[in-house]
Amino acid sequence: MVTNNQTPSPAGPPYITLEDVARWPAPGTNIPSAIAFSPDDRLVTYLFSPDDDLRQQLFAFDPQTGREMPLVMPPGGGATEDNVSLEEALRRERQRQAGLGVTQYAWAEQVDRLLVPLPDGLYVQDGATAPLRKVIPAAGAPRLDPQLSPDGQWMAYVQDAELYVAPATGVPATGVPGKQLTTGARGSGKTHGLAEYIAQEEMGRSHGFWWSRDSRRLAFAEVDETHIPVYRIVHQGKDQVGEGAQEDHRYPFAGQPNARVRLGVVSVEGGEPVWLDLGNDADIYLARVSWLPSGQVVAQIENRAQTALDLVRFDPQNGAHTRLLLETSAVWINLHHIFKPLEAPQHGGAFIWASERSGFRHLYLYARDGELIRPLTAGEWMVDGLAGVDEAAGLVYFTATRETPTESHLYVVPLAGGEPRRISAEPGTHGVMIDHACRRYVDVYQSLQQPPKVTLRSLADGTQLATLYDRRDPRIDRLHLEPPELISLQNRAGVPLYGLIYRPPAVYGPGPYPTLVYVYGGPHAQLVVNAWGPTASLRAQYLRQAGYLVFVLDNRGSARRGLAFEAAIQGHLGEVEVEDQVDGVRWLAAQGLADPARVGIYGWSYGGYMAALSLARAPETFKIAVAGAPVTAWDGYDTHYTERYMGSPQSNPQGYAASSVMAHVDRLSGKLLLIHGLIDENVHFRHTARLVNALIHARKAYQLLVFPDERHMPRRLADRVYMEEQMRDFILSNL
Repeated sequence: MVTNNQTPSPAGPPYITLEDVARWPAPGTNIPSAIAFSPDDRLVTYLFSPDDDLRQQLFAFDPQTGREMPLVMPPGGGATEDNVSLEEALRRERQRQAGLGVTQYAWAEQVDRLLVPLPDGLYVQDGATAPLRKVIPAAGAPRLDPQLSPDGQWMAYVQDAELYVAPATGVPATGVPGKQLTTGARGSGKTHGLAEYIAQEEMGRSHGFWWSRDSRRLAFAEVDETHIPVYRIVHQGKDQVGEGAQEDHRYPFAGQPNARVRLGVVSVEGGEPVWLDLGNDADIYLARVSWLPSGQVVAQIENRAQTALDLVRFDPQNGAHTRLLLETSAVWINLHHIFKPLEAPQHGGAFIWASERSGFRHLYLYARDGELIRPLTAGEWMVDGLAGVDEAAGLVYFTATRETPTESHLYVVPLAGGEPRRISAEPGTHGVMIDHACRRYVDVYQSLQQPPKVTLRSLADGTQLATLYDRRDPRIDRLHLEPPELISLQNRAGVPLYGLIYRPPAVYGPGPYPTLVYVYGGPHAQLVVNAWGPTASLRAQYLRQAGYLVFVLDNRGSARRGLAFEAAIQGHLGEVEVEDQVDGVRWLAAQGLADPARVGIYGWSYGGYMAALSLARAPETFKIAVAGAPVTAWDGYDTHYTERYMGSPQSNPQGYAASSVMAHVDRLSGKLLLIHGLIDENVHFRHTARLVNALIHARKAYQLLVFPDERHMPRRLADRVYMEEQMRDFILSNL
């Protein structure tokens, strides 16, 4: 057994160490993030770490001069893993946020004013040259989800379950920084203005309040979770016990009650809220909320079964509502963020909407009353996002998979209808941010061969105007990173699948090789992309340099292939996904690449579920598995995610039983390593504990690695290094 941290490779120097594998950010991935244009389009702002670590500062790039300047270097270093509140730490988990220092900022929509939340208070900066000033100091309960009003005059936030506003220009003469707008939630178990767990984790909605366009009112969600039983998480690794060493969560398990949500509107002057009529069915999801230019509120309301989505317009004066459209699906509704009201008078209140009614997400133009005017895009490909609308020119900009589902490009289509035209040129993945005037865009371009680079380009033809970031991380060459090979194959049903192959160095010969499958396998995710991320996947690169072939395959059910491709998993998770992974291994063996007697699999979260389940359901294919934070029984996961694919445990008991890892442990014959954080509030440690009980009952051997102070993903560097060491030793000993 190898006991040091170096690659046991006869190919030469041990280029990659386990410290390299565990270090964040990965090589080439420390790039500008949270990119935005200032309200006047004069500056491009972004978060970036000049020290190539997780500690970010706020920078601005001036396209006129080509000069980069620091805007905010946080006093006291900004956010760390230790100085944020529990509430903020949980929000960071929901947003998969790892950055430290300055972790968020926002421009006011209409004026040159920035909001910068830091652990010691809420700060405002009036443009690039003004000093950073603390408007509201940290005191008492944390101030959550602060947001500037569009006119920049007000700041709203939630404190101790209630919604507040405060002047963004400074503390008023009274000395009281904020005015409470809502009442009745504090102490009752309810919240006003916060997104519930389900909305943050599964629905892509991180906000629980929304400013009106005129900055005079706020729509807000009232969330009542008092009827949901408490799920207690004990910090078993702490020295103390009791209040400081436990967390109580209202976790909505599949088939059990959800939070009850109401939507209200309140004036910045205070007073009684107007409650909007969300319909007679109390068991719904409030998916999205926004304001129209006309001063009306629009909400997207999804039914519990996630087969219907209402787009509803509300009068904020009396709460009356009008349905604009209803989306239905025999499979499920995939929520999105594509709702764009047109503001120019000549468009008469029309709006752009995205739908998967054709089986693929496309753009549609609707009249103000919800009458369909025309589809804007069509075909067997997916619109990823709406990048911008130039109303004066009648042009709609969007990103999509038109050429291939492994890439993303920028396109433009006439609002009046016509054929889309591609703007981005280089093959790979393009992330796009368009300026307010629809003249320029920031292009974050990357591919398997190209680390991300950030350029400013003309929206008319994609011509490069300036370079914001194009630096080669020296670790790329030092660690001898080689891009994986992008391949395609057909599964047993004749469906084409995409994969990535990391071949060992030539010194190991032509194969067949011991093989490790890296898997996620779940819906709403895609691993096989022509982007830099797979090349910077250092665990795969480490194993490749150690002589293992590493293989990644996007099975049926994964994202960006259309609704029919996703729907193959409906009602029976863990069946076709495992079949496809087995087909991928068989394809590798037929090419002379994989040694069928030496194949393992590893993954995290849904990938942990897939790793453990594949070992049990396909013991003839997989000999070892590393399962990190696995879901092991879907009745133990949350409502919105699980019921979308499985229905409820009451309506689909056979599906839930068959999809559980525990139902298949009797067939397990390979080696299994389970890894889990004891304070994981997303996939509870209970999942691994239930599997361990089943393994004991079946008298099956297993290894268990726990992290008492970690949640869903280990955040501490020492914990990550130790985890990589244990994984490496397990793989080398058993494969």
